Amino acid sequence: MTISYPTQNRNYCIFSPNVTERAKKGGAELEKIRQELSAPVNDEQVTEDLYILNLMLDNGVDKTKIAGMYPELSKYNSTTSPNIQTFLAGIYRKIKVPDGFGPLVKMLIQDSINPPKNAGFDPTEEIGGAILDYLA
Repeated sequence: MTISYPTQNRNYCIFSPNVTERAKKGGAELEKIRQELSAPVNDEQVTEDLYILNLMLDNGVDKTKIAGMYPELSKYNSTTSPNIQTFLAGIYRKIKVPDGFGPLVKMLIQDSINPPKNAGFDPTEEIGGAILDYLA
């Protein structure tokens, strides 16, 4: 697991090549991700797992299977990590699990009061977009 987080000159993460391979496994990889999100080693692992889930959704994995992981995903609803917030908001935006709306609003308010420092990008853009998708 190697991640290069966003910088002031690059507004995206760079993940190791195995991330794409894990995402291609689709549903076969979901249980492993569920376990990793239940007992993460560090923020890098959470960020990577959330990115893989985002890729899976983009590749057509059944949204209901990932929505079924809401108990594991919801552990991160109060995070202050801009990377985790961004990927979590992206997942909620795609699966639109009803319980995801409140945490998105909380994240937006939290980041408005205490903006993330030293973030390579602003997670409020993804959070706000997810909220708008819920309202649409």
